[in-house]
Amino acid sequence: MKSFRYVRAHSVEEATAAHAGRPTSRYLGGGTNLVDLMKLGVERPQTLIDVSRLPLDGVRELADGSLRVGATVRNSDLASHPLIRARHPVLSQALLAGASGQLRNMATTGGNLLQRTRCPYFQDLAKPCNKREPGSGCGAREGVHRDHAVLGHSAQCIATHPSDMAVALAALDAQVELQGVRGTRTVPAADFHRLPGDRPQTDTEIAHGELITAVLLPPSAPGTVSAYRKARDRASYAFALASVAVVAVVREETLHEVRIAFGGLAHRPWRARRAEEALRGAAPGGEAFERALDAELAAAEPLRDNAFKVPLARNLACDVLRRLTRPDADADVGAAP
Repeated sequence: MKSFRYVRAHSVEEATAAHAGRPTSRYLGGGTNLVDLMKLGVERPQTLIDVSRLPLDGVRELADGSLRVGATVRNSDLASHPLIRARHPVLSQALLAGASGQLRNMATTGGNLLQRTRCPYFQDLAKPCNKREPGSGCGAREGVHRDHAVLGHSAQCIATHPSDMAVALAALDAQVELQGVRGTRTVPAADFHRLPGDRPQTDTEIAHGELITAVLLPPSAPGTVSAYRKARDRASYAFALASVAVVAVVREETLHEVRIAFGGLAHRPWRARRAEEALRGAAPGGEAFERALDAELAAAEPLRDNAFKVPLARNLACDVLRRLTRPDADADVGAAP
């Protein structure tokens, strides 16, 4: 490991000022992804700014019923928080589907959003990767790409984003709060991560010097149900081949509201806007679900070895929608009070 400077920030302002003044600096929270990438030589920061002790580790209910989740809240604490379990079970389920118990005890909310792809070409310095070294090529495109993107990819990159939590946040219409030397702003969670385009090295919309300070969860409307499902190669500690987060409100046998986000299919959580539009106001049912999802996934451009992801994602989403909209929905599907 190369030498680096370590700075322990005592305030958000101190952290953002230190980060903005050092082009190769990185924030350090739980370190569950960053430290691994430093060991591999993928990340080579000259300065680490430790934000793990900043007072950003609480979940607070706001006056309008929304929840403010601090950026350093541990994934295990967030998954088990009573308000999250009661109002946003999709988020609790997504967190529990990610990593291992030991990692969830260390990983933070902000760090989870900023984790980088697990593409083996990105993690191997001997292989070409435009995300790691722009202009070097994408080794995965003609190489091993079974786990890679089928939606929104480009000639420059076919990597997928690994976070389960980010998929749930996209479906929840959450906001990511950012603070920098120029002030505070919010970005919709569904738009926080970028598609690769011709700049795959840029993962998110965060600007240098900005720090994730919180995630804002909107109030949950009465009758809201939500759930997260994930398909993977083994039962634990594996990234999604495909996953889906669904948030829905059914009133008088009509889908009054529905939000769907896919994981494991693209460079970012994929909001299924076309499917949502087709289903909103419709009577819930298998044929309606299938038509809407077929319309959404018609945009898929699978590669040689990952075409199976398209029907896998379709079937996962159909199953979650059916379970959520059944009057006798399974016990593991949560409803907001």
